[in-house]
Amino acid sequence: MELDMTKGEPSRIILKFFIPLFIGDLLQQFYSIIDAIVIGKYVGTDAFAAVGSSSAVIVFITSILLGLAMGASAIFSQLYGGRQYDELKKTISTALIFLFCVSVLITIVTSVFLPQIITLYQIPKETAAYAADYLKYVFYGFIFVGMYNAFAFLLRAFGDSKTPLYFLIASCISNLILDLLFVAVFHMGTAGAAIATLLTQAFAAIGCGIYTIKRIRFLNFQRKDLVFSFNVFNKIAAFSVLTALQQSISSFGMMLIQGLVNTFGSTIMAAFAACSKIDSVANAPLQDLGNSFSTYTAQNQGAGEVNRIREGFHVTSKIIIALSAAISIVAFIFAPNLIALFISKDATEVIAVGVGYLRIVSVFYILLGFIVMFYGFFRGLGAIRISILMTIVSQGLRVILAYSFAPIRGFSGICWAIVIGWLLSDMLGFYMYKRVMRQKINT
Repeated sequence: MELDMTKGEPSRIILKFFIPLFIGDLLQQFYSIIDAIVIGKYVGTDAFAAVGSSSAVIVFITSILLGLAMGASAIFSQLYGGRQYDELKKTISTALIFLFCVSVLITIVTSVFLPQIITLYQIPKETAAYAADYLKYVFYGFIFVGMYNAFAFLLRAFGDSKTPLYFLIASCISNLILDLLFVAVFHMGTAGAAIATLLTQAFAAIGCGIYTIKRIRFLNFQRKDLVFSFNVFNKIAAFSVLTALQQSISSFGMMLIQGLVNTFGSTIMAAFAACSKIDSVANAPLQDLGNSFSTYTAQNQGAGEVNRIREGFHVTSKIIIALSAAISIVAFIFAPNLIALFISKDATEVIAVGVGYLRIVSVFYILLGFIVMFYGFFRGLGAIRISILMTIVSQGLRVILAYSFAPIRGFSGICWAIVIGWLLSDMLGFYMYKRVMRQKINT
């Protein structure tokens, strides 16, 4: 069902779009979380550390595909909001062909260069074999990750955030069943968990693709509309590549931090891996709220509704404050229990390290909430370069500070580096928001 976000109460519209988007993203997080829990409980701590440390590589590569789809989605939303349906059909056709080709290329490249990736990433010898078994099959699935996100973001550009959720519910249930079957019953180790994820991602991509093709019949697509326009491609590439660059910069920064964490040994690796999973779940609603605001901004930008964009910004800010406060309280109080979901209760040292991390970082989740809201705002306007600048500030300073603090403060220095990076990025984002809105009001 399409949702016109250029009319109606902004808070109601944003929340209506956000809730299924959040649930869907949370379920998508469960792919790796289920893998981690099953491996941690049935294979062992070293295998869990390997899968956890591998996740930064997966997130980095996935972020490229996600960024490309996200960038194209902003263009879809603007054209949909402006009722430019002929241009929209041409853009959809060109974008899907482009995203499919990139997905295939990434799948081939990562599969061929798996040994080099393991070496470059400084994964310790005791966990390298587990990581290789896991990553091999995960890399095969990148083609499905790319295509699922292409179709899902196309539907979301029209205001339909529910349909991708339904496919994720089915695939996550399947993933849990196959994980337990392959790992706990057939004892296939980390490879079994990865194969389970590969199969369920394929199901989600194919199912969502078939539905999307049928759903966009309101555009009256005909065979002649299935074209690759180089003029449209230049626009998509300029916007999508910049969005992908922003996403990959963020993930690359986390890869560098993960590489630093790997030098502390398997105990710190396991703790950081568990905390990273918890961070992902805790931050999912904030990320999705930012994406919801991005779609809202893009549609209203296409319709020329500047006042609605400003009103939506104020509404989203209030929701972020309330939501991040609730998430921070839960993560701070229940830190030991959350980490114990991934690690055996006997691994007391790992749990203690993880609790220390969570009780520093979780207090400042509100800073991350505002970062993703600013990202959504600038992406929706088409001002992606500002988002990239914010990302460079956040990630660049975070990495520099982490490598500077770690020799002095150890692992806690990395935790504080993350928080400081968020704060400085927010300061830049607020300044640029004021500047951009002044320009829009005066034009």
